[in-house]
Amino acid sequence: MKLLEIEGKSQVKKSNRIKKTLLSLLFVVTGFVSYAQVTPKEPTLDGTEGEVFKEKDTIASEKKISRANEFENDFSTLRFGGGFMYEHAFYSQDEESKDQVQLSPGFIVRDFRVTMSGKLKTERDISWKVGVMYDGASRSWLVRESGVMIGFPKLSGHIFIGRTKEGYSLSKVMNGYSMWHVERAMAIDIIPILADGVKYMGFLPKQKINWNIGYFNDFLSEEQSFSKYKWQFASRIGYLPIYTDAVKPVMHIGVNYRYGETKDGKLQVRSRPEANGAPYFVDTGTFSVNNSNHIGGEFYYRSGAFLFGSEYNLHMMNSRETKNPIFKGGEVFLAYSITGEVRPYLSNPGIFTFLKPKKSVFEGGYGGWEAILRFSSLDLNDGTLTGGEFWRITPMVNWYLSENIRFYFAYGYGVLDKDNQQGVTNFFQSRVLLML
Repeated sequence: MKLLEIEGKSQVKKSNRIKKTLLSLLFVVTGFVSYAQVTPKEPTLDGTEGEVFKEKDTIASEKKISRANEFENDFSTLRFGGGFMYEHAFYSQDEESKDQVQLSPGFIVRDFRVTMSGKLKTERDISWKVGVMYDGASRSWLVRESGVMIGFPKLSGHIFIGRTKEGYSLSKVMNGYSMWHVERAMAIDIIPILADGVKYMGFLPKQKINWNIGYFNDFLSEEQSFSKYKWQFASRIGYLPIYTDAVKPVMHIGVNYRYGETKDGKLQVRSRPEANGAPYFVDTGTFSVNNSNHIGGEFYYRSGAFLFGSEYNLHMMNSRETKNPIFKGGEVFLAYSITGEVRPYLSNPGIFTFLKPKKSVFEGGYGGWEAILRFSSLDLNDGTLTGGEFWRITPMVNWYLSENIRFYFAYGYGVLDKDNQQGVTNFFQSRVLLML
């Protein structure tokens, strides 16, 4: 945490000018965009809403509309967006858990971000995006997903150049604001959240196969907290044995593979207990490792309001000193939309996107209600390392007042096996999420 605080202080100073510029741009854009006529929102690669990867079946009934945060000129369209997450957590621990880790309840700003995206008025499909985020954990402003995506019809896909998700794991690729859980599963915390490089994504409709392949390095991101590797290769391929369009029943079967060369021959693997304000529950400490291989499997099935999903991962470390440990973990969950909404599946990036209520509370409805039950685990005990093993069961309820305002309520029962003790922690979490 001390390293994060030091990094946060330095990055806040460096980003003051960026912050002021973005705030100024906010006032300028919002003052003029109400006069512009633009195209409707469309899901993109990471589950945000921009202007690419639109499902054909979702556009038939849409008409050209005007939105206060979108406009266009002769050169490009522009969409201004953002989001804000504010959350609270408190805990109940048994005596063993108190001996293992110290927890303090509290409110935190989980995430605040400003984004801009658009599509160039060119013959070839070219879109762009820029994102800046305030991270509550490190208390710093960071450049998030930013870059250019170019369409290549002959390659049945797009190529993205810039800072983005590596492409490992369906839930990791999804935008954090579109997730049904409070946090992603612990087992994929080992994979960095972002990377700088090139990624090729595609979809073959007849074969019902989607994929992404990417190469990344730390040339631009060497000082970023997410940069743990000198370079890495990541790939993911999905097969859809059941699929016709975005909202009809779908079955997704995916396989992931990743290889990375570590920086300075060292790595530290750790994870929080799916509570951002909590300290790390499992932690190997820093150990010598030359490179790592990662293999993961995915299975998702959605039919109407029901969504079942599961992922499992093996993280294999090439470390003679620690006897080549293999860390493992995953998740399995069931989600049900009580009010009957269907969460769309986007075939091109191979992810699920935002759940939108049929009738928001601002239109006289009940909004959208979603119930979830999840089991997740991560084991960092192998070789000579004893980073600990933690598992958690999480029932939760999400209330989507509208497509822009949501409340999450979660309870978690977790067991930490570490230091020859098994400590039990009860988690009580809530979140307010606002999105533009």
